[in-house]
Amino acid sequence: MYHTLMSSWLDLLPSQERQKIRELKKRSPEEYEKLREKVKSVEQISEEMDRNEQLAELSFAMEAEPKLKEALQKQIENDITEQGIEAVIYAPEGLDPSVQEALQNGFDVRVAEHPESHKDQIMILPSGNVQEQLPVNFSLSEQYVQQFASG
Repeated sequence: MYHTLMSSWLDLLPSQERQKIRELKKRSPEEYEKLREKVKSVEQISEEMDRNEQLAELSFAMEAEPKLKEALQKQIENDITEQGIEAVIYAPEGLDPSVQEALQNGFDVRVAEHPESHKDQIMILPSGNVQEQLPVNFSLSEQYVQQFASG
């Protein structure tokens, strides 16, 4: 008697209904593969945590030491003049001419979330009324972070 009171509500269903519920819970091989791709290894998580820590330290250092922020701005300015603005700023559909003009008048640098990848990286904010954050190319952003971490 006690066992029947404690049985699961699934046990009270007919076997065909239980089978239907089991089938609903099963994932297709494609869905399962997508879930497996999202799973990260311990090494990937460790690398991501190290990168996030470096970016947090860089962001704090830029707020605490304005000279560090100025040095990073000068480095980005030099890279823009040497390599071109398209090589430094990630803009797949190209930069608006008004944004390019605002960048020539100066810009601010900060660590912020990339709008597409949602990962933190170095962003450029043009001076003036432009309210757009422009992500630095990922490879250059990583290079700047590594320079900060090593020096």
